[in-house]
Amino acid sequence: MPDSDYILEMKKIRKQFPGVLALDDVDFDLKPGEVHVLLGENGAGKSTLMKILSGAYSKDSGDIYINGKKTEIGTPANAQGLGIGIIYQEFNLNPYMSVAENIFMGREPAILPGVINWPRLYRDAQAILDGLNVKISAKQKVESLGVAMQQMVEVAKALSLDARILIMDEPTASLSNNEIESLFQTILDLKKQGVAIIYISHRLQEIFEIGDRVTVLRDGQYIGTKPASEITRNDMVKMMVNRSLDDHIPKQKAKVGDVVLKVENLNVEQRLKDISFELRTGEVLGIAGLMGAGRTRLAKTLFGAETIKSGTILINGKKLELKSPRDAINAGIGLVTEDRKHEGLVLDLPVKQNISMPNIRKFLRRGVINFKKENAVVDEYIDKLKIKTPTRNKLCVNLSGGNQQKVVLSKWLCSDAKIFIFDEPTRGIDVGAKTEIYHLMNELTANGIAIIMISSEMPEILGMSDRILVMRDGRIEAEIPGEKATQEQIMKYALGEPYEISV
Repeated sequence: MPDSDYILEMKKIRKQFPGVLALDDVDFDLKPGEVHVLLGENGAGKSTLMKILSGAYSKDSGDIYINGKKTEIGTPANAQGLGIGIIYQEFNLNPYMSVAENIFMGREPAILPGVINWPRLYRDAQAILDGLNVKISAKQKVESLGVAMQQMVEVAKALSLDARILIMDEPTASLSNNEIESLFQTILDLKKQGVAIIYISHRLQEIFEIGDRVTVLRDGQYIGTKPASEITRNDMVKMMVNRSLDDHIPKQKAKVGDVVLKVENLNVEQRLKDISFELRTGEVLGIAGLMGAGRTRLAKTLFGAETIKSGTILINGKKLELKSPRDAINAGIGLVTEDRKHEGLVLDLPVKQNISMPNIRKFLRRGVINFKKENAVVDEYIDKLKIKTPTRNKLCVNLSGGNQQKVVLSKWLCSDAKIFIFDEPTRGIDVGAKTEIYHLMNELTANGIAIIMISSEMPEILGMSDRILVMRDGRIEAEIPGEKATQEQIMKYALGEPYEISV
């Protein structure tokens, strides 16, 4: 009989899909009031294990115990009845309904059958929100809330179900530093109430701030569990990918050449102010700053998706007239967007069309698509970037985050872009896929491609950049040589605190 000190034990869980053994006798346990971090690369089995726990999938074999009692979880409703709540990275909220309606959707208190007790609905929802120390009115529409507050609504919804086990999947992926601190405080408050939290994240630095224990899965197998206080970042990487952290950010110096892009006094109405900088062939120009500093706005402006109020953009010394993204593409600029799912890909189309669509002119002959040539080029990039897909006709929605990112990269490689703008290139992808992206960036710069890399990951900015621009309030606050940059310098400029740099 499992130890009843555990609120949850999953023993020898096995799950097979056609042609894929997703979980191979995996163990996982959870104590009341702890944050147990679940780590692993995309495809390691984390999501499958959590879907079994939340009732979305059924296990093929193995046992699940809740508070020491053997339990079968057949449906999401069963999981909710057992006190299990899950908050997915992509929220499940109706933006046009109130916070209260979202929290109690399908379980609204009623005066009579079909007649909602609105005062009680708002009162009960507000009590849960107040218990979380969240400054939200239960009557607000969800569409009026930012990402961080929507996440709090998801937490409130789970707690309204009396959840004692809360699964958080990449909860900080779209949050600012201040919002992350607020979320971590909420997690600490939940721990004090005895809520047990399963925390899934690719941000290894968070584990030391919030985690009590760490379990690692790899290729559907259980690798091990360690106290967070006794595991190092290098340990975690080796457990996840079976290699050392030494290669995690494998920056290779390329020969930096002539100026390929020059931006002079660029202004975008109330958003970008007097932006000036140069980009050279073969270099990675990192752009750092806090959320809202204007980094993504700059990327979209350089890609022709924002209206320029004043200023000049020069490509190889020639003035570029940017009226649309097509002008940028024709000038050899490719944008790997921060939001790959909504802006970088058409998820319901296959890999093939996502890669070839912006480059369709390459495959036209007298107005007719040469499908043989298109297939050959697409297959070349699938092979070159090691995109894990059974066929070029696989829908992008069914690929992992890392492989979706590789499809976006393939699209721009196929376009023969000479300037790549990477906006948060490794957000939401695992350590192994991150390293592959870094190797690709090295290969690009070795071939004379110029890269602008926007990132909120400090190790990424410090590890991959030849030069670093720090933005704040729509302005460039500083330019720092990559080899002299420190996290402290970057943060001081990002926060508006001057810091003297010796060059």
